Amino acid sequence: MPQTPYQLPGKPVSETRVSLSRVMTQLDVNLLGNVHGGVMMKLVDDVAGLVATRHSGGPAVTAFVDEMAFLNPVHVGDLLHTHAQVNWTGNTSMEIGVRVEAERWDEAGAQAAHVASAYLVFVAIDADGKPRPTPPLLLETHEEERRNHEAGIRRTHRLARRAAILASREAP
Repeated sequence: MPQTPYQLPGKPVSETRVSLSRVMTQLDVNLLGNVHGGVMMKLVDDVAGLVATRHSGGPAVTAFVDEMAFLNPVHVGDLLHTHAQVNWTGNTSMEIGVRVEAERWDEAGAQAAHVASAYLVFVAIDADGKPRPTPPLLLETHEEERRNHEAGIRRTHRLARRAAILASREAP
């Protein structure tokens, strides 16, 4: 009999956090010298995938990019930092929040600029590629509770949007 997520021990958000950094090069930019959004999206998916794998204790796949906001441009030479953590868990899925910051390579100690944010949904999978249970998320701070609550709102909207689209396809 497979375990349900409530039989799995919970994991605190602090154990899910991952940060990755990478210097942006000429290979990452468009003709204006700005880093392509797709380059940042790949880095976001990479760090979110690591978080999902760490939390679920095994493979996890991207199911949905709920939101990706590009706030400021990133340029050649900038050091791009991606910071991610689990915000919410369901039976087999989890929402990962990612914050992207850029720091000039030639200004040591300067504050990094917030350049993008994203929310992705991952599903934990077993060896056959089927969904498997994820551990519940243990919330330890007010900030984690807020993120979890907001993730629940995004999930409700995602499911309602999907239901509305499916209903519109069945309408005469």
